[in-house]
Amino acid sequence: MNDLSNYRKSYEKSELLESTIPEDPINLFNRWFHEIEDFGGTEEVNAMTVSTFGLDGFPKSRVVLLKKFSEDGFVFYTNYHSEKGKAISANPKICLSFFWHSMERQVIIKGIASKVPENVSDNYFDSRPDGSKLGAIVSDQSEVIPSREYLEKELKKLEVEFENKEILRPTHWGGFIVEPIEVEFWQGRPNRLHDRIRYSLQEDYSWKAERMAP
Repeated sequence: MNDLSNYRKSYEKSELLESTIPEDPINLFNRWFHEIEDFGGTEEVNAMTVSTFGLDGFPKSRVVLLKKFSEDGFVFYTNYHSEKGKAISANPKICLSFFWHSMERQVIIKGIASKVPENVSDNYFDSRPDGSKLGAIVSDQSEVIPSREYLEKELKKLEVEFENKEILRPTHWGGFIVEPIEVEFWQGRPNRLHDRIRYSLQEDYSWKAERMAP
């Protein structure tokens, strides 16, 4: 057994205080997101973990890329027929989390996922490189396949089929938007006395911010 009990560090890069936070968690998320971009040290600042309850009853987490965020929610794209897509269709209550180690920060978002309008998915799909478009078409995401070579051969067939042709979005591929109901911000601090501020959506659609014990 690998004993990791001596893996320790002191968190001292920033602080999170009630006197400096906005009323809306999306504004704070926007601030943190761009601070991480400016600070550097994170290759894909938009990488996030999506956690769902699978059809087998087990929770499952995987890393995907955030493609848009606003007051309406957080948007990512996937194959609706994938394990992830089926899980969300069965239970749209999901969790998103960001870990930005360069600034010793985490954000955990609980929310309700739903499909974005088809024209939104169309517009995003059209913006992708042709290789990514064909990859979305050729991959029966989460299904068992015989080999890597099988996948590459199927892609070559599509490259010939769609040469000099418009590549349209398949109907089973598109976006989900996650409307947040709770957003927690975690800032590492010395002596494990980390700052944790949780925003909870109220019945009148305002946000209540509370400090939580680390």
